[in-house]
Amino acid sequence: MSFHVGTSDRRAAAADEFTFASGRVLSQSIREEFKLDAPQKVVIAHDALFLGEEPPAERSQLLASQGFRTLICDRRTPTPAVSHAIRVEQAAGAINFTASHNPPEFNGMKLYTADGAPALPAVTQKIEARLGATAKGQTEGQSAGVCETHDPRTAYLADLEQKVRFDLIANAKGSYAYDPLWGTGRGYLDEILRRHGLQVETIHDWRDVLFGGRSPEPEASHLQDLTALVMARKYVLGLATDGDSDRFGVIDANGQFITPNQLIAILFDYLAESRKWNGGVARSVATSHLVDRVAQIRGLPVYETPVGFKYIGELINEDKIILGGEESAGLSIKGHYPEKDGILACLLAAEAVAARGASLTEQLNNLFAKTGRLESGRTGVRLTPDLMPVLKEKLKEEPTELNGRKVKTINRTDGLKLIFEDDSWVLVRPSGTEPLVRIYAESESEKDVEVLLEQGRKYLLD
Repeated sequence: MSFHVGTSDRRAAAADEFTFASGRVLSQSIREEFKLDAPQKVVIAHDALFLGEEPPAERSQLLASQGFRTLICDRRTPTPAVSHAIRVEQAAGAINFTASHNPPEFNGMKLYTADGAPALPAVTQKIEARLGATAKGQTEGQSAGVCETHDPRTAYLADLEQKVRFDLIANAKGSYAYDPLWGTGRGYLDEILRRHGLQVETIHDWRDVLFGGRSPEPEASHLQDLTALVMARKYVLGLATDGDSDRFGVIDANGQFITPNQLIAILFDYLAESRKWNGGVARSVATSHLVDRVAQIRGLPVYETPVGFKYIGELINEDKIILGGEESAGLSIKGHYPEKDGILACLLAAEAVAARGASLTEQLNNLFAKTGRLESGRTGVRLTPDLMPVLKEKLKEEPTELNGRKVKTINRTDGLKLIFEDDSWVLVRPSGTEPLVRIYAESESEKDVEVLLEQGRKYLLD
């Protein structure tokens, strides 16, 4: 039996590669890692997937048989609430059964360490190394442990109360629409806004293990119902989270989808202005350089990381940044957890609108007036066996131009990023969670972004 754990999680098709048996082997290997570091509490959580409750219950018993005190979450739990529970309970870590934003036929496991962060490669590589011996049937042993039911919501929502200016949101007296995409955000984001007297209309507020027949990802094409509702009811914002609530999607009052790249820049600017915090901004190599321009205006440093929020999480733990974000709709802030939090991102968007008395579109245009306009996009190419050796060779190349565009800088932080003389860029890298090659691009116009994406695709395939 072979596994690839990945950087902090493992995802695969349920009942095919991801089965009860394979998950059990992986859990045993994870258990050994926890036992080496800190044989104490472990948080077990799950999302809204089909049979999502079954593996956590089984793994809790497995860990308890090894002397661990397992805290199994009493409801379908957002990923950021899992991170918070680890810290509150001073646990050795957590196993979260979720496929995040992936299609409904998938399931997965996310591993977290004692700081509430996704496990770094140094940890997952040790777990992967143990898998062969574990699969051959290591004896589990028996010792006294405890399985307890745990409520993660109460403490997590109380923590958000300390980080979001709900007084400003409430004073603005706006109304909101919320789409949890049938995921774990139900009863979290909408609940905390209602507690402050705000009107929230929630759609897709029931369990659908098929997520409406598509992946529970809060991208523009999946938020048509939310957009129509915002426009029809004249809501201040439409807010959305993905299947495990670590990613965000935001629709402005005019029906415009505010891209993650745009919201990251807006919120960085807003927090730097309103909180007066020390620190810079972190972004992945695939994320817009718009935040760089905001940082330059404010005289603050920029930290560029490989793709994967765990790297940004390290900077949060080190208290180096005001905000860290990824173009794939991941965001966290100073003093928060070293993990993406889509619920927090949505609430901060509401706060920025309330505090500034300006829509997100207006705030974005104000930024563009200072920084110049930047547009970004991405596409994917299926990673076939034939393409894999080609990709390896392409990533080693050092082109001096691409279709007549002169390359100013080559960035190999993660994949191959070509930065051109006009500061436009294209990035080619393999996805860490799907069998795809991702191609990202940024330029001053949407039309040029489309051209760059196609040039990047041809570079890869020709």
